[in-house]
Amino acid sequence: MILSSMLVLFGLGLVSALVLAVASRLLFVKEDPRIAQVEAALPGANCGGCGYPGCAGAAAAVVSGQADAGVCVVGGMETAQKVAAIMGLSVVEREPQLAVPDCTGGPRAEETFTYEGVDDCRAAAMLYGGSKRCPEGCLGLGSCVKVCPFDAIHMGPDNLPHVNPAECRACGKCVAVCPRGVISVLGLTTRLLHLNQTNDCLPPCRQKCPGQINIPRYVEQVRQGDYEGAVATIRERNPLLLVCGRVCPRPCETVCRRGNVDEPVGINMLKRFVADHEMHSGTRYPVPVAKDTGRKVAVIGGGPAGLSCAFFLRRLGHSPTILEAMPELGGQLRYGIPEYRLPKAVLDWEIQGILDMGVEARTGVRFGKDFSIDSLKTEGFEAFFLGIGAWEHSTMRVENEDAPGVMGGTEFLTTHAMGRTPEVGKRVVVVGGGNTAMDAARTCIRLGAEVTLVYRRSRKEMPANAEEVDAAEEEGVKYLFLAAPTRVVLDGNGRAKGLEWQRMELGEPDASGRRRPVPVPGSETVIEADFIVAAIGQKPDISCLYEDGKACPLETTKWKTIVANPDTLQTAVESVFTGGDVFTGPDLVITAVGAGRKAARSIHYLLTEGRIPVSEKTQREMIPWTLFKEVPGVEVKARARMPHLCEGDERTCTFAEVEGAIPEQDALKEAARCLQCGLLCYNRDMDANPEVPLDQVH
Repeated sequence: MILSSMLVLFGLGLVSALVLAVASRLLFVKEDPRIAQVEAALPGANCGGCGYPGCAGAAAAVVSGQADAGVCVVGGMETAQKVAAIMGLSVVEREPQLAVPDCTGGPRAEETFTYEGVDDCRAAAMLYGGSKRCPEGCLGLGSCVKVCPFDAIHMGPDNLPHVNPAECRACGKCVAVCPRGVISVLGLTTRLLHLNQTNDCLPPCRQKCPGQINIPRYVEQVRQGDYEGAVATIRERNPLLLVCGRVCPRPCETVCRRGNVDEPVGINMLKRFVADHEMHSGTRYPVPVAKDTGRKVAVIGGGPAGLSCAFFLRRLGHSPTILEAMPELGGQLRYGIPEYRLPKAVLDWEIQGILDMGVEARTGVRFGKDFSIDSLKTEGFEAFFLGIGAWEHSTMRVENEDAPGVMGGTEFLTTHAMGRTPEVGKRVVVVGGGNTAMDAARTCIRLGAEVTLVYRRSRKEMPANAEEVDAAEEEGVKYLFLAAPTRVVLDGNGRAKGLEWQRMELGEPDASGRRRPVPVPGSETVIEADFIVAAIGQKPDISCLYEDGKACPLETTKWKTIVANPDTLQTAVESVFTGGDVFTGPDLVITAVGAGRKAARSIHYLLTEGRIPVSEKTQREMIPWTLFKEVPGVEVKARARMPHLCEGDERTCTFAEVEGAIPEQDALKEAARCLQCGLLCYNRDMDANPEVPLDQVH
């Protein structure tokens, strides 16, 4: 019995063995030996940062073609090269990336309800979007911290996520779990190409800035003493820090929430401070540039729009060449803004920094005469930016305005900047109320003349910067308001000797929102003048577009501006883009700078992807619900004041720079006035929020 049972069991075992042997022959799957080789090349961290279950899973994904040689976020380039060698692949170096939090929540955000659910941001967001009032703000429960496999994120005392750049491997796990999208993995190219989105952390100042500069970030960097970081933040949007620090009229400050408490933060004076700090440091801070693409782009016009476009194209790895009609680069920055506001040495230093990045420049060459789009194509240029400015002055449309002794405002300032200043005599009349009129008037004061500025509206309707109006008056410019020119009076030689003007009254508002000036019959009066400057407007000179009388393929407007898509700045010709004054008409320097970057972005996408993406969430207007006026919990603090470098005769008898940068101690105090606003949130003072010390809120 026992023997028979043993024989049966033996027989069953023998049969099973035979079956398994046959099955192994039929079902055997040979493992690709490269999987083991790739796994051996990986660091063995098994961190899961790559998104696969350990290094074995990552190796299998590489061999199957589901992942590339750079799958390991820990090993870096060296590991990628080893894996590529096993797989017979080549490795293209990828620019460094970093997780970047950009949030508006934490304890600053008001609670809309009490949340007592699961301690996870995703769970909280499922309940009415979360308890924080800021719709794009951090919920503060730290889900990103829990999933980071490299311990690169921690929640700070402000209950907001902070990333340690030394530990971050840009694996993206934090991005995947954040339900509010307040963390992004960004590289240099992504940061440079990003346009403001309505779901970004956009306080009013960032919304209003035509250059889209991350103002709260650089102000905070100033407060922390990180001046190089502040410069780098600004240069992600604006290469002309020194220029804008001197001449920008600061539209951002007009919507600063601090202005609802006392005075706006001195945003521009802080930009001036860090820009001057770099210039006087004896060195230039490094400007990261992407790997060369070999794509050539022609930038026609070397003013602020062209300089900005060339700067960002170079940072994106392309090879821009600036072609400028004037003897030197700078456009109206050089030839339209006097030395006392923007010293040429300062402008030269800033421009040289752009050229040193590898930007080529050709000066003294005129578009439509010395070269054309077609001739540039034969040189290998693939895309073109037209930033030719607005150099033609508007006329007064009065009798005898073409007589000797009468000159347009732009023409006068350009002539003076080129060292060919006309003889202005002892009495000068400047007609106009904009910044060009102010610059012309203050220049003539420095040339020794008595200056009267004639403007057809009242003082408060003047489009010039209020500071420029006040400064001109301090220097001796006399104002004649509600006066419009009617005729240039000539002497026996046909030269201007005076200006006839007519008294005006303000009527109903016109299209600009200002009250329309209405003539007072019979009020004509003559003011004597040896020289008259007509600074009443500028417009582009687009004659260069009509080469040899041919029809221009670009669409233009009745104001002689070029028509383009406002989101991409692409014209009717696919490879031609535009921006600056030739697109908008006369506008701010920072508007031209912003257009240069937007055009560079579009050119980059056209050259690399063949299409130009524009998000539906692109911010184009101010976001109304962020513009509230009630700002409780903030104490009154005095704003810093810009110092004057010269006074009296030294100021009005020379072209020495008038305003200086604020000292460091004032810059630190001024930066501390910033409320670090988000869409809705802002920092209260310590007394209003004692749980979070002001020096620990970011």
